[in-house]
Amino acid sequence: MSKSLYHEFERCEAETLARLKNEYEPDTSLTPLLVGNYVHSYFESPESHEKFVQEHSSEILSSRGKTKGKLKADYQQADKMIKCLEDEKLFRNVYMTGKKEVIVTGQVNGVWWKGKIDSLNLKDGYFCDLKTTTDIHKKVWNSDFKQYQNFVEAYGYYTQIALYKELIKQTFNVDCVPFIFAVSKEKTPDKMAIKFTSPDDVNALEYYFNRLKDDQDHMVRVLAGEEKPKFCGKCDYCKSVKHLDDFVNASEIEVV
Repeated sequence: MSKSLYHEFERCEAETLARLKNEYEPDTSLTPLLVGNYVHSYFESPESHEKFVQEHSSEILSSRGKTKGKLKADYQQADKMIKCLEDEKLFRNVYMTGKKEVIVTGQVNGVWWKGKIDSLNLKDGYFCDLKTTTDIHKKVWNSDFKQYQNFVEAYGYYTQIALYKELIKQTFNVDCVPFIFAVSKEKTPDKMAIKFTSPDDVNALEYYFNRLKDDQDHMVRVLAGEEKPKFCGKCDYCKSVKHLDDFVNASEIEVV
């Protein structure tokens, strides 16, 4: 299991299972993912960044006109995001001093999980996750809770942080303090250093980790074909296999 697979299941079990069985290929843009990886690879090492650019040159570099061979607009923006963080002393002293892309593994109630830590400093007892997001202060609607949340909670980062904290402890026997460094994709990038020390944050980490424990047994049974996946009813996959079986009251139409 991985945090990515878990969050995909949270969004839609049916779509995730269909994709894993090669029965469905989502028609989504890879640009947001590549921009995030472009930023990550830069702070991993010069060699990793150069390798990433070479492997994805057709997506990253313009191939025609006056801009041929130059970065496309999304990656010019990514360079601004990199500069935005690189100029920060706190980022350099905390994030850059850790070992990058460290693999950690462990069991949660008998189920094996694997994660990759962006920056891990075992000597000083902390780890960092680097997040690129549209807007750090944008409110995000969570249809499960029927409320707006900040990007950390809405995008499942409490779950990820709690999971990685546990996996680090199992792998290295060190109880590490978590941090997030976030940078936005806005024209003028915003940045934030985030900690999880308030009572609300501590409670949220515990709540979402317990929720993961509750969810994982069902997820494992779905992956094993022992239970049927749930359909979210809203993603492209669900819409593609949807049939009109009955009427819905106008007043009961769900708004997301």
